[in-house]
Amino acid sequence: MKLNSKLMITAALLMGTAIATGNPVDRSSRRGAHDDDARLARIALERADGMVRATLAQVGAGGNACLRTAHLAANASLKNLRADLALALASCINEETATPAKFDECLEEIFDEFAEGLDEIGEQNDARIELCSLLGGGVYDPDLDQDAFVEGVNHEYAPFLDGAEWVYESMTEEGLEEVTVTVTGDTKEIDDIECIVVQDVVRLDGVLVEDTFDWFAQHEDGTVWYMGEIAKNYEDGELVDLEGSWIAGEDGAQPGTLMLAVPTTGTTYRLELLLTEAEDAATVLSVDETVTIGLGTFTNCLMTMDFSPLEPDAIEFKYYAPGIGLILEEKPEEGERLELVSFTSGS
Repeated sequence: MKLNSKLMITAALLMGTAIATGNPVDRSSRRGAHDDDARLARIALERADGMVRATLAQVGAGGNACLRTAHLAANASLKNLRADLALALASCINEETATPAKFDECLEEIFDEFAEGLDEIGEQNDARIELCSLLGGGVYDPDLDQDAFVEGVNHEYAPFLDGAEWVYESMTEEGLEEVTVTVTGDTKEIDDIECIVVQDVVRLDGVLVEDTFDWFAQHEDGTVWYMGEIAKNYEDGELVDLEGSWIAGEDGAQPGTLMLAVPTTGTTYRLELLLTEAEDAATVLSVDETVTIGLGTFTNCLMTMDFSPLEPDAIEFKYYAPGIGLILEEKPEEGERLELVSFTSGS
C-alpha cells in the first residue's frame, strides 16, 4: 500500500492551471507580474507543507522502537524533499519568470519531481515497516565487546584469508561488469574493534566505476560483523562521490551482520544501518542449495535474499559455497546474473 496515494491527486492539483489554489487561475492576469509569481510560489510551498503534514499523519508515530525509527526517517526525508522544492521554486522564479511558458513548464517539472518524491518516501516507509515486522521491532543497537573478537575472518561462507581473491562477471545492459574482491591483508580499527580490510573493485567494459574498502570482524561465536565501508564512485574515470559510505559508531551508523554464525532458514538480519543511506538487510532462504556455474556444481550452498527499504523493488538472491564464499548473485528485476569466474584461496 502506498501511504500517499491520495496525495498524488493533490499533487496533480499543484500542476498546470490549478497550482495556486484548488481553482483555475487566469494566467493572463499574472504574466510578467513578479508579485503574482511570488504569491504563487508562497502558496505552492504552503500546499507542499500541507502534503508533507498529511503524509506524516499517515505514516504515524508510536509503536515499537523500530517503527518509531521508521517514522522519524520518513520525517527527515520529507523535510529534505520540501527543502529541495523550495530551492527549485527559487530557481524557477530566478531563471524563468520573464518567459511565462517556460515558468509554467518549470513549475510542472518540479511538482512532478515532488510528487514522485512523496511516493518514494511512502514506499520506503512501507518497506521499513515490513522489515520491522521481520526483525521483531526491538531496538537495534548491537553491544559489541572488542575482547570477544578473534583475529581474522574464516567463516565457512566467508573465508576471508589474507590474499584471497574472487573475480565475478555479469553481462548487463550497459556492458560487461567485472567485480574483483581481494582480502588486502591490512587491518583497520573501527569502534575499537580490529577489522580486516577487503577491497571491492567494479569495472564496466574495463572502466573503473567503483572502488570500495569494506571492514569485517569475526566474533568468537562465529558471527561475521560488517563494520562499514568507504565507497568511491567514479564516472568516466573521475571520482564523483562517496555515496554509500558509512562507519559503525559514527553519525548514528550501526554495525551489521555479514554472516550469521549458524545461518538458519527464515532468519532476517540487518547487513548495515545508517538511516536513509545504508539500510540493507537479508533473509536466509536455504542452507542446502545446489548451484551450477561455469566453474562447476556446488552443493550445500547458503541462499539469501538481500534487499533494502531504500530500494523496495530491488531484490538480490545470493549463493555462498562452503569454503569459497559468494559464487552467484541474481537480480530478478534486471535479469542479471553475477557469476564467480575465478577464485584464489588465501592463507
